Amino acid sequence: MSLLRHAQRQIDSLGRYSHLNAFVNVANLETVLARVATAAGPSPTDNVDPRSPNGRLVAIKDNICTTDIPTTAASGILKKFNSPHDATVVRQLREAGAIVLGKTNMDEFGMGSHTTHSHFGATKSQCDGVERSAGGSSGGSAVAVATGQCWAALGTDTGGSVRLPAAYTGTVGFKPSYGLLSRWGVIAYANSLDTVGILGTDVDSVEGIFDITNAYDRQDPTSLDPTTRSGLPVEEPAPSKTLKVGVPIDYNISSLDPAVRKAWLRSLQLLQKRGHTLHKVHLPATQHALSAYYVLAPAEASSNLAKYDGVRYGSRAEGKDGTPESVLFAKTRGEGFGPEVQRRILLGAFSLSAQAIDNYFIQAQKVRRLVQQDFDKAFATPNCLNSLEYGKKADGVDVLLCPTAPTLAPKFSEIKDQKPLHAYMNDVFTVPASLAGLPAISVPIQVDKATKSESAGAAGMQIIGQYGDDKLVLAVARQLLEAAKAG
Repeated sequence: MSLLRHAQRQIDSLGRYSHLNAFVNVANLETVLARVATAAGPSPTDNVDPRSPNGRLVAIKDNICTTDIPTTAASGILKKFNSPHDATVVRQLREAGAIVLGKTNMDEFGMGSHTTHSHFGATKSQCDGVERSAGGSSGGSAVAVATGQCWAALGTDTGGSVRLPAAYTGTVGFKPSYGLLSRWGVIAYANSLDTVGILGTDVDSVEGIFDITNAYDRQDPTSLDPTTRSGLPVEEPAPSKTLKVGVPIDYNISSLDPAVRKAWLRSLQLLQKRGHTLHKVHLPATQHALSAYYVLAPAEASSNLAKYDGVRYGSRAEGKDGTPESVLFAKTRGEGFGPEVQRRILLGAFSLSAQAIDNYFIQAQKVRRLVQQDFDKAFATPNCLNSLEYGKKADGVDVLLCPTAPTLAPKFSEIKDQKPLHAYMNDVFTVPASLAGLPAISVPIQVDKATKSESAGAAGMQIIGQYGDDKLVLAVARQLLEAAKAG
């Protein structure tokens, strides 16, 4: 199908799936089609490179800045904000020929697991006529891809915010190694965890965007420097190479949905049939990772969100703001921030207080280090960021394979009034890789019909690699999807 016809179909899908609320702002559609026509050239052809974004429609999560479309982070406090610049990743895509279709819905400032905490209303997924959770916080990007409203989409992943929506919507969601993709122009939630991620319907589209955006950015202080980058693997391993696949037994929790467990076993068997070997791996700090994450991330968010006061930019509450007993911007922040953001700001402020910092924040940092050490012990390849490690370990594994989420996508009716703690548990399998800054990808594996849970189509399987082994993770994901398709 030519680029122009493909773009027209995607634009038609905007109206067909508008009830799912994937987008919060859309670009001028006439301009979008004109740009596609220019990219297609005078003689459009059906032979389009599956990895190239040239002439393709892409969606951008609403916390990634764009000059031509408002950037609100799905928050009332930024509802009037227009960025004066594009984020680096957006500029890179535009220079490669990608056309930005619009900004996708999300949990406010990236805080949520179901894209229900948005100033613009919730985003929903749909499977066999049943409304289900879209995952969060990049649920809008995942639904836009899953319903064919765009070719691929950018999201952000702090503790699983790309991988969880991918698992719930049957798409491919990739979180690169921390520091490879620029965060300049991305509205921060937790600086030491935030990673720009990519969503697509297949590994080719995801890898195509990764190759374009994987570059050093001097404007981003967390961007991996060129010297360290030069030591990272750049080529995919040969398809015939035998890999050691680790099976983390700590992820086989009692609350794991039987359908997800069967999909996990099937995925392991498929890789084994491809010639790879399976090895049991123990990650003892995993059980504490979720608790550490929900101390560290709110603490960083509390600091990052302090600048939203309605004075320099953003929205400001009408009427008099502040009393002798309160600060000047108390009313503005009270009205502008939603309940989940307020909850995490308060939680973060408490954990950073003089009375609590030693017992909470410092302890959480220690747990984070233990999680990183567990992964380093498991992988055969040493972590290039740890100068104390040298040489490949004979007893280590190349990648880990585990579920992305403990359950299939829940019905939307079940999560509307879900307690915060219950929602936080959805991140139990995705948070460890985020704490360690490792590359991880979620791919959809069809659920066994005998255990299929009320038509929730596929389970997300997560492949995790050592820091910098992004190409290896993508290669294994491609092999797993090919094996699953072949049966």
